[in-house]
Amino acid sequence: MLKFFKKKDKNKESNKDLNLKDQITDENPVVNIISPTATDDTHEQTTVSQTHLQTDSNKGIESKDVKTEIKLEKKLEKSRNGFGKKMKHLFAFKKSIDDDLFEDIETTLLMADVGAKATMEIVENTSKSVKRRKLSDANAVYDALKAHLLELAQRVEQPLVIDSSKSPFVILVVGVNGVGKTTTIAKIARNFKLQGKSVMLAAGDTFRAAAVEQLKTWGERENIPVIAQATGSDSASVIFDAMSSAKAKGIDILIADTAGRLHTQVNLMLELGKIGRVMKKNDETAPHETLIVVDGGTGQNAISQIKEFNKTTKLTGIAITKLDGTAKGGVLFNLAKEFGIPVRYIGVGEKSSDLKQYIAKDFVEALLD
Repeated sequence: MLKFFKKKDKNKESNKDLNLKDQITDENPVVNIISPTATDDTHEQTTVSQTHLQTDSNKGIESKDVKTEIKLEKKLEKSRNGFGKKMKHLFAFKKSIDDDLFEDIETTLLMADVGAKATMEIVENTSKSVKRRKLSDANAVYDALKAHLLELAQRVEQPLVIDSSKSPFVILVVGVNGVGKTTTIAKIARNFKLQGKSVMLAAGDTFRAAAVEQLKTWGERENIPVIAQATGSDSASVIFDAMSSAKAKGIDILIADTAGRLHTQVNLMLELGKIGRVMKKNDETAPHETLIVVDGGTGQNAISQIKEFNKTTKLTGIAITKLDGTAKGGVLFNLAKEFGIPVRYIGVGEKSSDLKQYIAKDFVEALLD
């Protein structure tokens, strides 16, 4: 099917420019952060609203019944309609299994941000299955396509396991502005706390005052300690101090925020490298997890970000946010093919329960079934 790629590649959506402010669209329900538009990240203001906060003051958990949680397919409805239903319609109207069908499959995958390399693999493997098994029924071909999508998705299914021999287990979180990085940290910390783990946060994003205040406010409400210094302080120093404090207090997990930076900002990328070196002075095995947060709606930009961040600090996990807000949803397959880095979490909404552990079968079924 290689003959179609040159023709179809021009239909791929051009890269989107990322907004430089750390805009939160999948906010934690415990702290509702509203960040008004700002032209400069260093002067961005943060307003904390206490509307709809319902917590148990002793346990710090939502009093809302978790049984009302919406199913994943509903959360991914935009992608389900924009990707899954298009694929189903394609098979519904195709009576013959021919080159035209595979060309249309290819186009649909590319338009869903699955990416050229991943699309090539999926289409070729599906075509081989058709020939090997002599499939002539469209439904059987569709099932073969789903099977190969699942196979690719399963390559990056690897939950984050906390090594209890590391005290604390340090998670360094990186990413560009606008992907929901700080809010993702809050959700991860809250979920660990609900599992009975002790958690501490390090406000390492000293470049933007709003990020420090956001973590401090959330920490106060959830009774999670936050190590922070003044805006403009050395980020590596903040994280080093947090590691020392967490070790002294017997904290299970330390989650360190870092400044949101574009992968093209050389000085900030060098600072990220410095953070890694300083952390090793405290614990030569740290960080134990380096998690990059990417926006599921940014397509090829997410690929570029991971590629550049991985040059500076070895990434061990990915969190894909805002998948509920895109009609494409295929970027996960793209990332799986390009990097093979485990996808730890997917973000599909505003509640902390909407940051979900990635399970390949559930994800593929939510998109295509």
